[in-house]
Amino acid sequence: MPATPIETLRELPLPEGGVGLNWLGQAGFIVRTGATTALIDPFLAPWNGRLYESALPPSRAEGVDLVLVTHEHVDHFDASSAPAIAAASPGAVFVVPSPIADMVTEAGVAADRVVGVQPGDDLEVAGLRIRPVPAMHGVTMDDAYGFGQELSGGLTRFLGFVLDAGGVRLYHAGDTIHFEGMETLLRDLEIDVGLLPINGRDPEREARGIVGNLSEREAAWLALEAALDLLIPMHYDLFARNRGYPAHLVDSVDRDHPGVPVFVPPREHPFVLGARR
Repeated sequence: MPATPIETLRELPLPEGGVGLNWLGQAGFIVRTGATTALIDPFLAPWNGRLYESALPPSRAEGVDLVLVTHEHVDHFDASSAPAIAAASPGAVFVVPSPIADMVTEAGVAADRVVGVQPGDDLEVAGLRIRPVPAMHGVTMDDAYGFGQELSGGLTRFLGFVLDAGGVRLYHAGDTIHFEGMETLLRDLEIDVGLLPINGRDPEREARGIVGNLSEREAAWLALEAALDLLIPMHYDLFARNRGYPAHLVDSVDRDHPGVPVFVPPREHPFVLGARR
């Protein structure tokens, strides 16, 4: 039986204060410190239109301490896999936007293992400091682009997460476009590594009901303005009709924002980031 992406990441030596990551494709990541293993937006189930299947069966998502979910779309909150992840890792805590906490419990995760959060919260779970930040998105094009407050009693429905993992500060943007003050918010948080979507948006996709994200050019600009030490693109590879292109990101950096470091990781191959602060 081949090793899972979690197992291959655990086999990788970590420097003191460093963090290991394994990109699962789309917006999914495994994050590992010396003591903690976290999943962010794990989309593991078979799905019509996927260009590849996940190498991590949810029933083998063992030893996970934390699952972070940015919003309710299936490629971020995989409701069919969540209970299997919870069963495989009985100590895992699910941290999700408060408006979708009921969706997670209805999927089969025990309520005492689900923590609903909002921007401005500052919590520690499994040894990781977690600070939710807003993301501008939409459940459908009818409510795009916003923070989902009209659907959620004034609460923010779409999140990114800033994680202090080892000595590295990570920002996972979830699904988002740029919003007013975004670059200042991130700059003040002194992000080491930004995981940003690059699939963009256009009228053709929006007409098909696809709520879009930052484009390659916008992600490059944001990385510069937010003073990210490293940009890692995501959310561009899973669906043929909703693609982004890392080469376009690299071209944009080279042409418009030279000096912004970019790393394009191979899918399901672990890598290590050293402590910066």
